[in-house]
Amino acid sequence: MDTMQDIIDLDRYPLDRPESPEWQALVARARADLARDGMFNFEGFLKPEAIGAAVSALVPRFDGESFTHARKHNIYFRKEIPGLAPGHPALREFETVNRTLCGDQIGGVVAALYDWPGFARFLAAAMEKPVLHTMDDPLARVNAMAYGTGEALNWHFDRSEFTTTLLLQAPEAGGEFEYRSDLRSDDDPNYEGVARLLADGDPDLKRLTLAPGTLNVFKGKNTAHRVTPVKGTRARIITVFSFYERPGVRFTEEEQRGFYGRAA
Repeated sequence: MDTMQDIIDLDRYPLDRPESPEWQALVARARADLARDGMFNFEGFLKPEAIGAAVSALVPRFDGESFTHARKHNIYFRKEIPGLAPGHPALREFETVNRTLCGDQIGGVVAALYDWPGFARFLAAAMEKPVLHTMDDPLARVNAMAYGTGEALNWHFDRSEFTTTLLLQAPEAGGEFEYRSDLRSDDDPNYEGVARLLADGDPDLKRLTLAPGTLNVFKGKNTAHRVTPVKGTRARIITVFSFYERPGVRFTEEEQRGFYGRAA
């Protein structure tokens, strides 16, 4: 299963026909969704056979090779925020736990999609970027995360403007994506609003349950978000693709060890 015809539903999502009317309509749809909702979702992006192949390849590696990433953090992933007292409710700490596989542990369907130029070309157009490049970092370029019973990705803002993920396996229950759009801006950190969200007091909180095979592109830099704890015996498995506007990007050795427990 190494051709995009086997991996992507190219009839619904014609990423292989750049500049065709259908491709341009898909770009326009993605841009409109990003402008309105801060994200776009392509349900059924991955073919069922490709989902099955990806999960079958990843599950044994999660069981034998993955790095358990467990950390306590605040929503900013920073110990201190200038101007905020250490006990401020916006700095409330939570725990994130998952098992992670790195780019050098991931092959098959997921790696083929990431390295296919048509994928980056479409994402760049959807995000209104001149070009997007894959990472040179062998660990960070593409990751897969598994969340088991009680494990969660807790409240945070993303470092990058866009996050590109593909859900491969949904849990029996829990594992919902919760988000609060535009909770802050580049000009206004809105610490009181952050504190209200963390105290479960934000009426504008939204929830999203994705189906396996859904491509999600999300603007998470100023939108707070989390994945709720997984319930049941089936893990939530998701892949995260990292693209940059400049070529040759790599994490530092310190960053690699912090995220993955090892350096390349």
